[in-house]
Amino acid sequence: MSSILPLFHTLLKEAIDAEIPDIHIKSGHRPFMRKPNGEIEEIADFQILSQEDIEYIIVEMTGEKWVKDFVANLENDFSYKFNEERFRVNIYHDSHGYSISMRHIMEKLPELIDVGIDEQLTKTLLHKEKGLILVTGPTGSGKSTTLAAMIRYINENFRKHIITIEDPIEYNFKNEKSLINQREVGSHTHSFAKAMRSALREDPDVIMVGEMRDPETIAAALTLAETGHIVLSTLHTNDSAQSIDRIIDSFPPSQQSQIRMQLSLSLNAVISQQLIPTIDNTKRIMAHEVLLNTDAVRNTILQWATHQLYSVIELSKQDGMILMDQYLLMLLQRNIISRETFLSFIRDKDLIKVI
Repeated sequence: MSSILPLFHTLLKEAIDAEIPDIHIKSGHRPFMRKPNGEIEEIADFQILSQEDIEYIIVEMTGEKWVKDFVANLENDFSYKFNEERFRVNIYHDSHGYSISMRHIMEKLPELIDVGIDEQLTKTLLHKEKGLILVTGPTGSGKSTTLAAMIRYINENFRKHIITIEDPIEYNFKNEKSLINQREVGSHTHSFAKAMRSALREDPDVIMVGEMRDPETIAAALTLAETGHIVLSTLHTNDSAQSIDRIIDSFPPSQQSQIRMQLSLSLNAVISQQLIPTIDNTKRIMAHEVLLNTDAVRNTILQWATHQLYSVIELSKQDGMILMDQYLLMLLQRNIISRETFLSFIRDKDLIKVI
């Protein structure tokens, strides 16, 4: 065994104990960690890692076969278990050699209250029999955590058949009231789209799709949502209007009218989220924008007037909607975030005039 492996295991144990969400390992450098407040910091008391050291770590996590595949394909995603704790791992090449990015997946399943979704919104989102619910946000904004909290709620409160399609599987679910099948792209299916087409023959009530990456996956999600299923998925977009545009723009002009129609009928909600540093800079808190598919929203989608969605959300607070800027203002007024943080995250700079 290489001498680096005991040090690597110690690094993981200390990161778990300190609730460090992310670890980054790069050839020719000491490891870096993302602290709970979101800042990246070098681990000063760790040794500098060579490419050979990192190769030993990759072999430890994947085995020799996967290393050959990694060298050929230049990057790979997988999950890794250490001391009953799980990590989502991406290995990749960069200008210095091999690199590893690891995200700690908490063993304890999150609850909806943990991700800032209250009881009223929960009932609006998850007590329906069909429709598409999108969770959007930049990388590292907790989208997978929010999806896991939704699956947990459905599992504990309804007798449903839930199928998850993930890349890789992150949270492990146990059957409570519901039956859950978890499928991993690459291990249990060749692609999201293929697994979703297959799901139509697997008698599901709820399908969770880790990410809508391409037009084929998006089209399959819309079809499933139309045909009597709850579909949960994610997009890497910053707000509700961008999410609608991204879906429609994914298709050629000849199909966009049909997609607008499907989306206007099948969409239940878009929840856009960000992780925001707290005022004491010790951790991050989830901030949300919520769009619910009312008649006004449906008409806006049909007309592809998505720039009007901001106004529709602002005028629909009574329906449970909220703009990200308004959510951030609420956090500022409650002294949860600083003014500097508020100013760096808001979209509408005119809001500065009211504070």
